[in-house]
Amino acid sequence: MNQEVALALFAGGLTAAGWLVNHILGERADRRRRHVQAQLEHTTQQLEELYGPLAFLIIEGKQIFSDLLDSLGRRHVFDGDRPLTPDELKTWMFWLENAFLPSNRQIRDLLRSKTHLIEGARMPESFARFLEHYSSWEIRHLRWKKEQVDYSWHSGVNWPDDFGTEVLETFRLLKERHAGLVGQL
Repeated sequence: MNQEVALALFAGGLTAAGWLVNHILGERADRRRRHVQAQLEHTTQQLEELYGPLAFLIIEGKQIFSDLLDSLGRRHVFDGDRPLTPDELKTWMFWLENAFLPSNRQIRDLLRSKTHLIEGARMPESFARFLEHYSSWEIRHLRWKKEQVDYSWHSGVNWPDDFGTEVLETFRLLKERHAGLVGQL
């Protein structure tokens, strides 16, 4: 074989090997980009449809509760040593029916309809405790409204403090993830 043919075959082989390596690296980069894009879309959906609205409702609820305590002139709504006066009960019922129960209903509806967006492999315990809190309160209040059955004017299950903490922390982590994924693209 002459030298020119050998050189042409070598150059052709080198070109083919270069194309193959370039093709493999390009496919790998495309797969990585698709994976990052899918993560970004899911994280965006989690923020837009679940954790963003939940965070807003929790922050708003904290402020509304603080305003209620100021309005009542109390540090706690229900204090075993000092029951609510009739005027305080009237104030409490207004806030309950116009702020707390509607907000809790919105939270419950979000959790019910967006379970696929909950971060992690299973529902957090604090979410289940929130649902117990909401259900206990909602049914007791509804029974009072419809059948005049007295109750303690609050849920049989306390608000789970770690629910708000967990939602706000997950919201923060998702915002960080979102920024990182946008940076990767």
